[in-house]
Amino acid sequence: MNHDRHDIHHPDHKTPAKPESPADKKSRKAHESDNQDQALDETFPASDPVSPFVPAKAPD
Repeated sequence: MNHDRHDIHHPDHKTPAKPESPADKKSRKAHESDNQDQALDETFPASDPVSPFVPAKAPD
């Protein structure tokens, strides 16, 4: 499956032929967790300093 399983309007979405087994669920959860960890790693460092907002002077 190449899309979010909750995206039922995706053209590739199909109703599963059989219920998800405990092993399949564990594998899917591990894959989702790995994807989330990778996405988090790609946002590092999240501690970059915030750019201060300096408002422009109002025209006279």
